[in-house]
Amino acid sequence: MAEQAAAADQVLPVVRVAGVDKTFGTESGGVHALDGIDLTIGEGEFVSLIGPSGCGKSTLLRLIGDLTAPTAGTIEVNGKPARRARLDRDYGMVFQAPVLMEWRTVARNIELPLELMGFGRAERGRRSADLLRLVELEGFESRHPWQLSGGMQQRVAIARALAFDPKLLLMDEPFGALDEMTRERMNLELMRIWTRTRTTVVFVTHSIPEAVFLSTRVVVMSPRPGRISRVVDIDLPQPRTVETREQERYFELVTEVREALRRPETAGTLPPDEDGERVIADADRIRAEGLA
Repeated sequence: MAEQAAAADQVLPVVRVAGVDKTFGTESGGVHALDGIDLTIGEGEFVSLIGPSGCGKSTLLRLIGDLTAPTAGTIEVNGKPARRARLDRDYGMVFQAPVLMEWRTVARNIELPLELMGFGRAERGRRSADLLRLVELEGFESRHPWQLSGGMQQRVAIARALAFDPKLLLMDEPFGALDEMTRERMNLELMRIWTRTRTTVVFVTHSIPEAVFLSTRVVVMSPRPGRISRVVDIDLPQPRTVETREQERYFELVTEVREALRRPETAGTLPPDEDGERVIADADRIRAEGLA
């Protein structure tokens, strides 16, 4: 019994962020985006990052994904430095825009990272078929992205990110460009997928209801320089359904997160584009999809 407890204690978290700062250099001087970030995320968690525009949510996600480097502090993914985890393809990434290749079919978009990793045609086809069932797009494998709705394109992007069974899925406001009804449907779809795969998810959003509905924990960040001001445990029962949004506890948690965001701050904020939070260069996207 003691040996089992000791073994459990040795299980590494999927993400460990320790003392991380990030400063961007600009022509007018440095922009202090993140300050003293400490965060640990365990296996199978769904953690949302929320805060005002410019607080560094997407910057923190990019640091975890090794799309940029911290100015100070350390980041580990699966017990490895973030760069090693990226090279080992320990995570998939989904952006606000699906970033699909218009000339490739749905199936071939999903298979792209598998091609780059050297999987054979038969295995690529098997995984693609399994993922099309998972995201409920059977029958659309021969379509092209321009023939799909925005929500369907994001499902393809999620399937592609899951193609090589990553231990970690990083999602940067993936539903931010969708209308409210489609967004709620995609929340339900994502919950269904997460319930089946139990992939660890780090999710950036500006929506309090979305964060509460999806998450096991919500990390509330302050205005720049971004700090973690509070972590709210979400104790809503699983599975989450349409009825979840009508539960009294759901409304209590939405209020709790909203109040955490309202705490007094004196720090000002610049437009998101100026601190690089929203601007993810094409090179970053290519790198995250495993093309470089």
